[in-house]
Amino acid sequence: MLRSLLMEGLDMRTNFDFTPFRRSTVGFDRLFDLLETGQRADTADSYPPFDIIRDDEDSYRITLAVAGFRPEEIEIVAQQNQLIVTGSKAEDKEHGAYLHRGIAARPFERRFQLADFIEAGNARFEHGLLSIELKRVVPEAMKPRKIEIGTGSPANDQIEAPRDENRHAA
Repeated sequence: MLRSLLMEGLDMRTNFDFTPFRRSTVGFDRLFDLLETGQRADTADSYPPFDIIRDDEDSYRITLAVAGFRPEEIEIVAQQNQLIVTGSKAEDKEHGAYLHRGIAARPFERRFQLADFIEAGNARFEHGLLSIELKRVVPEAMKPRKIEIGTGSPANDQIEAPRDENRHAA
């Protein structure tokens, strides 16, 4: 009996209910869906290894270790809040037969979920590292703006026309 209660307690901790948060937030449905389903596309495969760096408040950088690949063997595609990096090594027949192959050169596909308004920018390939710059670009319509509060009567809420300074000077 005690064991079944403990097991139920474990289940309750792993199945977190986001309903209270869903009621008080707007536009985070996709985030809650990901948390509830536990879908992480990149948990099974860790190749190629990568870093995610926050350069400043609105700038990020993803750096992938792609030793053995040339820039023309790598493709970067940004679409609908997702960044997809794929690599496919061309056959290398110039160097003879390998006795040991320790440098991984297998094809890969790495997917990154991007938040709203995150755009991929420049990509650099240097010393076996591929760096992709990301920037948060919030449209003007989405930025916070101050709303003026009017008074009780509609006549006082009308916008006054600018006064002509020359008329008052005479």
